[in-house]
Amino acid sequence: MGKKSDKELGQNIYIASSLDEENDYIPLISDEDEDVLDQSEVPELLPVLPLRNTVLFPGVIIPITVGREKSIRLIREYYKKNKIIGTIAQNDPDIDDPQIKDLFQIGTVAQIIKILEMPDDTTSIIIQGKKRFQVESFVSEEPYFMAKTTAMSDVKPESRDREFEAIVGSLKDLSLRIIKLSSNIPPEASFAVKNIESSSFLINFICSNSDVALKDKQQLLQENNLKIRGTRLLEHLSKELQILELKHDIQAKVKSDLDQQQREFMLHQQMKTIQDELGGSPVDKEIAEFKNKAAKKKWNESIQETFMNELEKMQRMNSATAEYSVQANYLQTLIELPWNEYTKDDFNLIKASRILERDHYGLEKVKERILEHLAVLKLKGDMKSPILCLVGPPGVGKTSLGKSVASALKRNYKRMSLGGLHDEAEIRGHRKTYIGAMPGRIIQNLKKAKSSNPVFVLDEIDKVGRDFHGDPASALLEVLDPEQNSTFYDNYLELEYDLSRVMFIATANTTATIHPALLDRMEVIDVTGYIIQEKVEIARRHLIPKQLANHGVDKSQLSFPKKVIEYLVEYHTRESGVRQLDKMIAKVIRSIAKKIAFEEKVERVLTVEELKNLIGSPKYLKDRTISNEYAGVVTGLAWTAVGGEILFVETSLSKGNGKLTLTGNLGDVMKESAVIALEYLKSHSSLLSLDPEVFEKWNIHIHVPEGAIPKDGPSAGITMITSIASAFTQRKVRKNIAMTGEITLRGKVLPVGGIKEKILAAKRAGVSEILISVENRKDIDEIKEIYLKGLNFHYVNNIMEVLGQSLLKQKVPNARKVI
Repeated sequence: MGKKSDKELGQNIYIASSLDEENDYIPLISDEDEDVLDQSEVPELLPVLPLRNTVLFPGVIIPITVGREKSIRLIREYYKKNKIIGTIAQNDPDIDDPQIKDLFQIGTVAQIIKILEMPDDTTSIIIQGKKRFQVESFVSEEPYFMAKTTAMSDVKPESRDREFEAIVGSLKDLSLRIIKLSSNIPPEASFAVKNIESSSFLINFICSNSDVALKDKQQLLQENNLKIRGTRLLEHLSKELQILELKHDIQAKVKSDLDQQQREFMLHQQMKTIQDELGGSPVDKEIAEFKNKAAKKKWNESIQETFMNELEKMQRMNSATAEYSVQANYLQTLIELPWNEYTKDDFNLIKASRILERDHYGLEKVKERILEHLAVLKLKGDMKSPILCLVGPPGVGKTSLGKSVASALKRNYKRMSLGGLHDEAEIRGHRKTYIGAMPGRIIQNLKKAKSSNPVFVLDEIDKVGRDFHGDPASALLEVLDPEQNSTFYDNYLELEYDLSRVMFIATANTTATIHPALLDRMEVIDVTGYIIQEKVEIARRHLIPKQLANHGVDKSQLSFPKKVIEYLVEYHTRESGVRQLDKMIAKVIRSIAKKIAFEEKVERVLTVEELKNLIGSPKYLKDRTISNEYAGVVTGLAWTAVGGEILFVETSLSKGNGKLTLTGNLGDVMKESAVIALEYLKSHSSLLSLDPEVFEKWNIHIHVPEGAIPKDGPSAGITMITSIASAFTQRKVRKNIAMTGEITLRGKVLPVGGIKEKILAAKRAGVSEILISVENRKDIDEIKEIYLKGLNFHYVNNIMEVLGQSLLKQKVPNARKVI
């Protein structure tokens, strides 16, 4: 139902009461009245009134404003005659003076009910449609259109047609819903729709008053079949209802949003008034507070200018918007950062040395490097901080060393774990434009440290990840480069920050997984494991007092003799560090604490027997070396990320064609070492008094036990060749000997790494003889005498020297004949 229907429907509703003097029209038609209209005769010649913006349907009463002289003359003449005229719609409403070609061919006979002279000197008429007609031909155009016509009748459905009844019911329902949703239709229109009894008149009434395009209305009028006319009308009304519902939803949503905004505006205004009464707006107070804090900062002019520009931008923002809080957080971050704020270093080198010795036992290289840095600072007054990387097995005190360094220097301390880090933004921060943006963890930790020269520990730098979010290791290049970190750029700050006076201490278990460019920027210091004596001292000085305090046990209630600690180290731990030892001590003290809590009798001095009752049988045997009663079994030394280990290489021979089999989860490099060892023996068999053809008669199986553990590297080369040689010669291997070294096809023995860790593993396993390359002598010379005590080193240049030192002339018991 359209905008123009407002006036028309209003007229339709009050027409019956305002035209009492007329009695020859029917305002609301029943089925009987409709029969009367159908039987009314249509004059052969009809004067035709062109309709500009509407289509008249049979039975419908509409008001029309008449403006053209032709039309006014027509209605005045025929109002005095029989009041019967023809109405035809123009196919183009914009034409002021229509011609015959501008009119449709089908129209509606109308009865002029009344002529109304309006106050604005216009003339309106009220007409009612009677019956449809078709123009056969136009007889004249002056003084108005006269046409020869033929009456048209509607094709009505059969009585009690259920489909037609459903169509009429749907039309009525849709019309009522449209009237309810449309603001242009008076509510009284629903009264008219509800009270129309005639189905055909209801269809014509809705056709006339619906908001359907003029051409579509004309097509509805031209349709003879009333059922089809109703179906097409139903399609138009469905589209109109969908549009109205959509408009209604949009208007309701807009109204809701406006209501919410108006409510918030009113509340803010009231809040502002209340705040003014109480003594000022919190926003103004916040801005004033920012300015006061900024005045006390030691930043340079560029940072000051940036801060003031951002503060002015915040002043122009509405405090209720999300952007305001983002801007406030950014300014708060700038304020809280320690720009050019430094703690004063303590240059008392004797005191610093004492603190380092107190907190950590051993780690001489690291302590020496820290004291060197302090000495240079004391002499020069200013120096870029070193970037140290402590590399060693777990549990040797790499991370806790950072705290001791901070304490010795009297600097603030911060630790940042890099394990599993895979997003570059964790280092450089997010840009402010992102929701939830924040600075990188470097800047965040400096903010917490409250100084620009803290001791900053980058823990587990060898475990930095990499994925589609970026490469954090590459982002760390700028942080850890002394030539670049004075202008470190954080994406959130969008300003440069000076990190050159931050002492970065990185920790790692291995350098193999560290980015090469990153490793190049750091000063690598190897932190090796501890011998038994060192572990005993560490337990006595640090671990036991810490665990006693943690478990609420007084020193006077429990004492650990040296023998008990040694027993714990030798038989219940096998590690380079002291982490497992710390757990075992905690387990012992927990058991004692439980007894004390139950008021059981507890001996103050712990004994080995009592210790066995508390923690059970030994987990490890001190002596893990294999007896030399077996041919082809040799002890080797290996390095892993968790420290040194001993491994055994076993060679077994079986009749065959010289096939080589390698088992024990070996890597490619280790497999190549076995191939090199075998080929060398084949080419130098005469030196061992072996027949060259013997290698083609026996299959060789080399196995390295503990197959679940992956093993790789070249350092087992001399161990493998010794094992193969022992198997073929059936000679005994020297007792309590272990070896490590790489071999070549020329028979050269090359040096390997991790010597100190391997020596510690040998001592733990009860090895007394160690065979290594002569080029590793320099590594032995750098190791303290305490670590070498009880060990005898044999330095070799080539494979034959290895075999000469490791193989005895004596054959193993029950030696096989390998020929």
